[in-house]
Amino acid sequence: MRGGTHAPCSGSENVHLLFKLYCLAVMTLVAATYTIALRYTRTSDKELYFSTTAVCITEVIKLLLSVGILAKETGNLGRFKASLRENVLGSPKELMKLSVPSLVYAVQNNMAFLALSNLDAAVYQVTYQLKIPCTALCTVLMLNRTLSRLQWISVFMLCGGVVLVQWRPAQATGVVVEQNPLLGFGAIAVAVLCSGFAGVYFEKVLKSSDTSLWVRNIQMYLSGIVVTLVGVYLSDGAEIKEKGFFYGYTYYVWLVIFLASVGGLYTSVVVKYTDNIMKGFSAAAAIVLSTIASVMLFGLQITLTFALGTLLVCVSIYLYGLPRQDTTSIQQGEPASKERVSGV
Repeated sequence: MRGGTHAPCSGSENVHLLFKLYCLAVMTLVAATYTIALRYTRTSDKELYFSTTAVCITEVIKLLLSVGILAKETGNLGRFKASLRENVLGSPKELMKLSVPSLVYAVQNNMAFLALSNLDAAVYQVTYQLKIPCTALCTVLMLNRTLSRLQWISVFMLCGGVVLVQWRPAQATGVVVEQNPLLGFGAIAVAVLCSGFAGVYFEKVLKSSDTSLWVRNIQMYLSGIVVTLVGVYLSDGAEIKEKGFFYGYTYYVWLVIFLASVGGLYTSVVVKYTDNIMKGFSAAAAIVLSTIASVMLFGLQITLTFALGTLLVCVSIYLYGLPRQDTTSIQQGEPASKERVSGV
């Protein structure tokens, strides 16, 4: 975050490499703590909160942060009001366009809560990495982009590395909760498809016009609030009326919401200036970091599979960056040239 504001910046398209790496690093660190914190809140012996309300509040916080950053970006109140009037109040068509990823992301977020309520965090993290090849496939199909053979190899190498990093024989976790693994895996399958489609759809919208990233975020989060409120009413309406919207909330629940909000904003910056596949690589790096943290904090033993998996993750990230093809822009439907196919 530049200018001492500690908020993601949009700036021009020609952003510095250090800024891209900074955003990737922050997103990685946030993701490294989010899954562990979320799993803790869903398996503690305290009163269980409503996950639908947490997803809704996350959308509200992301909207407020985006409005604040847009206000800073525009520079004065007049330009800020004009931007909102033109791009939000005066653009129902654009709001409808951004309601698509809002709906899909809302489904994905709720599926993540459902999956982590029924699966151990390690199993969840391994299975959820199927979103990386799913995102790569959506990138090829939806953005008319081609990946070189080396990039495809690196994508699947990354998945293999993550599996090895998190691979453990089945053993008791010390947390006794009722779980339905079949429901958990079904939720992950839906979340994987949602993640690939919504991420690439949003990338296409971002890179198809010069509209400010924060305007696009506001458009999406407005739709997201409506969608998640409907989800709250349909899923938990009766219980919330009886127990209250914030039933079961603790400091840890608010930490999860904060991490989800900040992570969402940095994700949009990463998608704007790199691509969705690189976002997936960042998430994989977060898994390695969280496992290393477990070694330091909880005495987890380093195994041969962990060391091999970490090596595969690092090599795959390096290999994906080798091809010189531009993955920060989208192709306009023209047939792929030989240079693009070869990754030169």
